[in-house]
Amino acid sequence: MKKLLISAGLVFAVAAAVQAQDMYGTDMKNMPMEGNETQGSQAAPTASAEGTIKALEPGKVTLAHGPVSALKWPAMTMGFSATEQQLKGLKVGDKVSFDFRMNGGTATIVGIRKQ
Repeated sequence: MKKLLISAGLVFAVAAAVQAQDMYGTDMKNMPMEGNETQGSQAAPTASAEGTIKALEPGKVTLAHGPVSALKWPAMTMGFSATEQQLKGLKVGDKVSFDFRMNGGTATIVGIRKQ
């Protein structure tokens, strides 16, 4: 019985680690994005969310954000492309609200504000 409990615990720990890794390496091309279809030259609709800045790099911000109901996304941590001007004055740990567009598999910040 003790070996069974230990084995079950190990399986749970491995599954949790795989899920955590998947959230950080999410391939946005496979995420459902209802209402976000693009046709011809139409711009993709804008979605909004709130989150916390986890990393900043030139041209990129990594955000741990809450669910995005417009796209039927769960809460996750992911990278967004952004201009240096949009990221000016922001730092890791800041809580923000932001608007973004999905263009193919790339999430691009349209606007971002400190809360």
